[in-house]
Amino acid sequence: MATTNDLKNGMVLNLDNALWSVVEFQHVKPGKGPAFVRTTLKHVLSGKVVDKTFNAGTKVETANVDKRDMQYLYKDGEDFVFMDLDTYEQIHVGAVTLGDNVNYLLPEAEITVAMHEGVPLYVELPTSIMVEVTYTEPGLQGDRSTGGNKPATISTGATVQVPLFITTGEKIKVDTRDGRYLGRS
Repeated sequence: MATTNDLKNGMVLNLDNALWSVVEFQHVKPGKGPAFVRTTLKHVLSGKVVDKTFNAGTKVETANVDKRDMQYLYKDGEDFVFMDLDTYEQIHVGAVTLGDNVNYLLPEAEITVAMHEGVPLYVELPTSIMVEVTYTEPGLQGDRSTGGNKPATISTGATVQVPLFITTGEKIKVDTRDGRYLGRS
């Protein structure tokens, strides 16, 4: 248990039997009336974001979230198998838990898996990855007024928008948070 005065960004709270991560918080002391804490909370499993206000000093239940460094091994049906780098224990994480991160999951990639009571909650990938372009159409010069983009398929199977000068076989850097092209090697 903690009080609303102890809140920090990233802290996970157990409210109404659901896990919520603190995205943002602000202590407010109005000129009239009692102080309160205004928070923005994100549901750990669904990603839903809500605003919630607590009276200052209110007790809230915190959840123990264990973040472990793991390595991606292979896909097993609908699940993805990861190995804990400390204990060598293997866990299965469902595609629903991974969400859009599946598009940027490289073989043998080291990632962080957040667990609560033995259940994987979410996966944190590195902010950028180097991948090979497996297919893209050749870019045509002169058919645009400004720098243009074209779709390219990368080695993970995802499609990203790249500049016209990128060709099949090149290695590019991609932002795993939004799939943006960041550069080439």
